[in-house]
Amino acid sequence: MVKIGNIELPDFPLLLAPMEDVSDPPFRRLCKMHGADLMYSEFISSEGLIRDAIKSRKKLDIFDYERPVGIQIFGGDEEAMAMSARIVETVEPDLVDINFGCPVKKVVCKGAGAGVLKDIDLMVRLTKAVVNSTHLPVTVKTRLGWDTESINIDEVAERLQETGIKALTIHARTRAQMYKGEADWNHISRIKNNPNIEIPIFGNGDIDSPEKALEYKQKYDCDGIMIGRGAIGYPWIFNEIKHFFQTGENLPKPTVKDRLLAVQQHAEWSVEWKGERPGLVEMRQHYNNYFKGIPHFKELKSRFLQALTLTELNELINEAKNQFENVEI
Repeated sequence: MVKIGNIELPDFPLLLAPMEDVSDPPFRRLCKMHGADLMYSEFISSEGLIRDAIKSRKKLDIFDYERPVGIQIFGGDEEAMAMSARIVETVEPDLVDINFGCPVKKVVCKGAGAGVLKDIDLMVRLTKAVVNSTHLPVTVKTRLGWDTESINIDEVAERLQETGIKALTIHARTRAQMYKGEADWNHISRIKNNPNIEIPIFGNGDIDSPEKALEYKQKYDCDGIMIGRGAIGYPWIFNEIKHFFQTGENLPKPTVKDRLLAVQQHAEWSVEWKGERPGLVEMRQHYNNYFKGIPHFKELKSRFLQALTLTELNELINEAKNQFENVEI
């Protein structure tokens, strides 16, 4: 069993990464259904929360069926981070996570996300401000450092543990790498084997198959794995990994029918959460991923993109089920 404060997770838990415009409640619900052990909201701006920005507030929506679930915040100001943690506490998530890893320019330029990697003292102050302002367990997600010349994850791990965080997730790339190149998990292994580190250490980066998950579990000795891009359009990855761990065998791949059912569920929950038109517009970014590898799907996909009512979408899904009934992918 892995513990994050008072949260009990199974041995070697699989976490769904917080991803902007992806890990909203409908997508989290699908991932939970397919085996995710712990999930996080999209990252939320501390300043946005304090300003009462509608988009930021909407991201605070969590539901009992997805527990345990954490809400992730980011920012570069201690007071704003402390205040936003108190706001987060009011919706009663299971934990608060701090984003010190987002490499996107608009976040970094505000001295937040991966921008804080250049200033460990600030990172410590921001973390302390959050830890001291909430009774919830606080966790952190970060990267190895700003670039290969300034990898500082060893110092970061020890100093953040001292602030009272209950777990650390390390994306095994630098900010300079963005999402390119190979993630170097050797750093994660080194942190995990540091005798001073007592909190759970989760690894993140490049996990896209059960085989790789098992290889990294055995090779790098972390306490669990966080999966991001590998789950987009493919929520089945969590149960596939668990099955492979237990049996050494692969589950059958999802059929076209399985994929269409996932789209249907995702769309229905998206509409339920956001309203019909915005919910279906939001779905458009997911179709490519769900339909990846299905031959001759291009024409039907363009019709999916134009669907603006659930009735239209469900008719298309039924048509696709008939058209691709015997197609293997």
